[in-house]
Amino acid sequence: MRLAAACIAGLVLASPAALAQQAPAAPPAPPPFATTKVTENVYVFRMLGHQAMFIVTPEGVIATDPVGFVNKKGAEVYLAEIRKVTQAPVKYVIYSHSHYDHIAGGKPFKDAGATFIAHRNAQKQLAVLKNPEIVMPDQVVDERSTIELGGVRLDLVYVGRNHSDNTLVMHLPKEKLIFTVDWIPIQAVLFRDVPDGYLPDWFDGLDRVLAMDWERMIPGHPGPGGRFGTKDDVRAIRQYMTDVSDAAKQLAAEGKCLNDDAMNAVKLPKYESWGAYAMFLPRNVERFCEYWGRGY
Repeated sequence: MRLAAACIAGLVLASPAALAQQAPAAPPAPPPFATTKVTENVYVFRMLGHQAMFIVTPEGVIATDPVGFVNKKGAEVYLAEIRKVTQAPVKYVIYSHSHYDHIAGGKPFKDAGATFIAHRNAQKQLAVLKNPEIVMPDQVVDERSTIELGGVRLDLVYVGRNHSDNTLVMHLPKEKLIFTVDWIPIQAVLFRDVPDGYLPDWFDGLDRVLAMDWERMIPGHPGPGGRFGTKDDVRAIRQYMTDVSDAAKQLAAEGKCLNDDAMNAVKLPKYESWGAYAMFLPRNVERFCEYWGRGY
């Protein structure tokens, strides 16, 4: 009994230290959606890991990407969030590009009377696919277009092929903001094997974005800690792509671009802290190997 009592006393005395050695509790998961005010008239709507921008003016709202793919009710929630800010009508919905995860589910906006805008190549692609979850564009952009509404100017700029052949960069010159999706990740490597990606055009588009007058970039997926991008982030992803390209070019010169072991062996330690580095670096290398080793 004395031994048992001593053991119990020891456990009681040791419990604070034992508790201190326990792993800290995981932070609570972020809510599934949120709306953040960026400037007096610009907001970001996030649904899970996808983001869209909307602009409020006295004459109406300009919205982007309905993000209804990640949540079937996403566009309804998005519209409800806009209604918390203003009762002004949603005049325009602009597609960043033709990929479904960003543009599906726009029917609630269409039912509310919005005009849908996309690049001409996006309209062509969507017309072929005929996905019933996608509202077809009413208007198209070729190289450049400008929307002026309620004292706000929004430039829709096509900087060439990159993550698709129809991505629009949305530029608010007064606010010095851009909104662009998927092709300029913030401290993250490119997605998988860069599907629907165009090389070497991507580099030219990055240079064109760097030449534009802006200070903050709203991405289609949140950056680390939810932060926005800067021109340094654009330079960083350009350098990353250059480094991957150089590694793949060397593999091609050695005849190793069809060798999975050789491609998987490529390491770029300076980017180890970036999102999806371990998961997608080998796939990124494979895509550049296709370019340098096989010509496509």
